[in-house]
Amino acid sequence: MKISISHVLTFSVAIALFIVFMSILQPEHLYSKEYEVCVVNGFTNNDSLPLVIWCSSKDIDLGGRALQEHDDFSWRLKINLWSTTHFLCTMKWDQKRKSFDAFKVSRDIYRCGTLRKCSWLVREDGFYFSNDEVNWRKDFSW
Repeated sequence: MKISISHVLTFSVAIALFIVFMSILQPEHLYSKEYEVCVVNGFTNNDSLPLVIWCSSKDIDLGGRALQEHDDFSWRLKINLWSTTHFLCTMKWDQKRKSFDAFKVSRDIYRCGTLRKCSWLVREDGFYFSNDEVNWRKDFSW
């Protein structure tokens, strides 16, 4: 089978146009900027009973951890080309259990700020979000 120069040229032009098109429509995704997600155990007294966390995405299972007071679980991620990157975490403490979106592109691409840091502080009364780990806002309760 012979491949003509016109086929190679056509294919090359198509690839170049695709790259230009994607860079115009989704520059953040083309360059695959990295985000950091951090979940912190903010309980005031759970010395004997750790906060258990398990996080995963459609493609990656980050596994589980048992977080003692002030311990954290952090990871880095890159947004995929289709803007569907989504990490779900399940938290368990004593009789309480809650699953939440630790990172969801449609919600967090801008909310995580210019530092691209998405931090969660888990307390007895709920889950708090911050993009600077100074100013915390309660997102939801257990």
